Amino acid sequence: MTIGFFDSGVGGLTVLAEALRQLPEENYIYYADTEHVPYGIRNKDEVRRFVLQAVDFMAAQNIKALVVACNTATSIAINNLRQKYDFPVLGMEPAVKPAVEKNGTQKGLKRVLVAATQLTLREQKYQDLVSRVDQDHIVDGIALPELVEYAENFVFDPEIIVPYLKRKLTGWNVSQYGTVVLGCTHFRYFERSFAKVFPADTDIIDGSIGTIRYLKTILEQKNLATSRGKGEVTFYSSGKETAKAKYQKYLDFLNTLNKA
Repeated sequence: MTIGFFDSGVGGLTVLAEALRQLPEENYIYYADTEHVPYGIRNKDEVRRFVLQAVDFMAAQNIKALVVACNTATSIAINNLRQKYDFPVLGMEPAVKPAVEKNGTQKGLKRVLVAATQLTLREQKYQDLVSRVDQDHIVDGIALPELVEYAENFVFDPEIIVPYLKRKLTGWNVSQYGTVVLGCTHFRYFERSFAKVFPADTDIIDGSIGTIRYLKTILEQKNLATSRGKGEVTFYSSGKETAKAKYQKYLDFLNTLNKA
């Protein structure tokens, strides 16, 4: 049996890469809904329908657990998926809680900026999260939907991305932020560009490491972990098996980020 990873496109590869690092003896299925990417600009009913269709397909491949490696899909459809399937379903949540805890106690109430899609920032799940943990009202949000398009087209050059970020942040005082939360899995690819826009002491974080640590715990608790796999990944694009080379270049790029 394999572990399924789902995303609207290539963003979830940033989470899969962490799984390959922490759980190298598992095998995986990665499903990118490339026919409908980006999700962040669509309406909720569309996104929910796309996610359920994709996971129906993945369930038929005999997966033992599912990681919804997309913040937008998690916010819209995670409850539906957990009600429908018996295998563990894990989602992504912007790392607001650790960011608030760190900035409230260690950095003298420096602010937290959550970069995400419009749909994630509008969703009640995100609003409830911020209301629950942001007692000092230090969290701001900014929608950066174009980063999804850049990622899908393998455009990561800081000479292109840094000017884009500066345009989007015109009028924002970037020096007031102690942490930037990457609240879309696509945004991990642009960590170096974010680092060029914000002060050197600004932390830039996402939720991938914590998500895979939790996956590892769940697999062990439910006796689903294996030592017989080889870290093999089968890739699908909207239900059609896809050559590994299409996605391997993204995984290779992520390896360069991890080594930096």
